[in-house]
Amino acid sequence: MRLKCGKYKMKKFLITLNLFIFCISCASPTVMNVIGPNDNNLDCKGLSVEITKANKYADEAQEAKKMSKPHNIGALLFFLPGMGFTMKNIEEASKAAKDRAIHLNQLKKDKNC
Repeated sequence: MRLKCGKYKMKKFLITLNLFIFCISCASPTVMNVIGPNDNNLDCKGLSVEITKANKYADEAQEAKKMSKPHNIGALLFFLPGMGFTMKNIEEASKAAKDRAIHLNQLKKDKNC
C-alpha cells in the first residue's frame, strides 16, 4: 500500500511540475495603448513621465526577446507553438510602446515643452 501512495505523489508532482513549466514557457510583455484617454490633459512633466514608462515597456519587451531567457528556453523545450505566440506578443508590445512614445513626443512638441 505504501508503494502505491509514493507513486501517486511522484506522479502528481511531475504533472504539477510540467504544468508549471508549461505556464511559464510563454512570455507576455505588457502591450500598452498607443493613445491614452488623458494624454491631452497632461502637462510637460506628465508627458515626460509617460514617455519614460513607454520606453521602459519597450525595453522590457526587447529583453523578453532574448533566447537565453528561461521562458524562451522552456517554450523551445516544452511548447514550441508557444514560442511563436511569445514572439508575436513581444513584437506587438514593442511596437505599441514605440508608437506611444512617438505620440507623446508629438504632444510635447505641440505644447512647446
